[in-house]
Amino acid sequence: MTTRPPIDGGPGEAAARPAAAERSLLRSVAVPSEHGGWGLTVEPVVLGLLVRPGVAGAALGVAAVLAFLARTPLKLALVDRRRHRRLERTRLAERVAVAEIVPLVALVVFAAARSHPSFWIPLAAAAPLVAVQLWFDMASRSRRLLPELAGSIGIGAVAASIVLAGGGSGRLAMGTWAILGARAVASIPFVRLQITRFRHHPASVEADDWSQTAAVCLASGAVLLDRRLVLGAFAVVALCIFHGAAARRPVPRPKIIGFQQLFLGLALTLLTALGTHL
Repeated sequence: MTTRPPIDGGPGEAAARPAAAERSLLRSVAVPSEHGGWGLTVEPVVLGLLVRPGVAGAALGVAAVLAFLARTPLKLALVDRRRHRRLERTRLAERVAVAEIVPLVALVVFAAARSHPSFWIPLAAAAPLVAVQLWFDMASRSRRLLPELAGSIGIGAVAASIVLAGGGSGRLAMGTWAILGARAVASIPFVRLQITRFRHHPASVEADDWSQTAAVCLASGAVLLDRRLVLGAFAVVALCIFHGAAARRPVPRPKIIGFQQLFLGLALTLLTALGTHL
């Protein structure tokens, strides 16, 4: 009995393998791995546009999404540069970053031409927070609490910038940023706690309680800035109560935690925007 030789796919299959590898490399360079980052990026855009819609604000919103996308290739390029290496992924990351940063700059210039110069103030105030996140990215330590908080609070400035671009007051703009900052302060430590618990590692529920308390204080500050944000502040309080209770119950799978945060973040955004129009 003769053994049949393995079937070779021929030249077509051989050509498909490099193409698949190239697609895989492009995906690793261009697609953000932080799934929760999508919600934390889109929420400020949605909130800003619901509070004060406008063409300039829409341009800033698209620019914010491009900034989130550009962070992944930029991070890879900075890490490789810091380690004094230039790989195939380095060159691809640089090309992808440029392809996203160029339209981002064009959108910001367009927004600047269509709105009051004050829209720069929140972006300038958030710049140090973004710089902290980029520094940790370059050091390959982006998963730590500090850079995650700095980046999430920093991106919240987009909402304030959109509100100012749409003609909103400075107090309302800063208040929306404070609500989103409270959302980040409440959610990021909580998610980290739940993932730690899911992996059966030691975790401090009391430390998370302090984070929820800080979030409530931030939300209270938002109401002091503008009373119309009271509904958003109540939403933050409800979020913190949910976190406090969930941290003391059996922890669900990470995917469930992610869906919960997506829903809660959207609800908080919509309620905050609704309160500004009542």
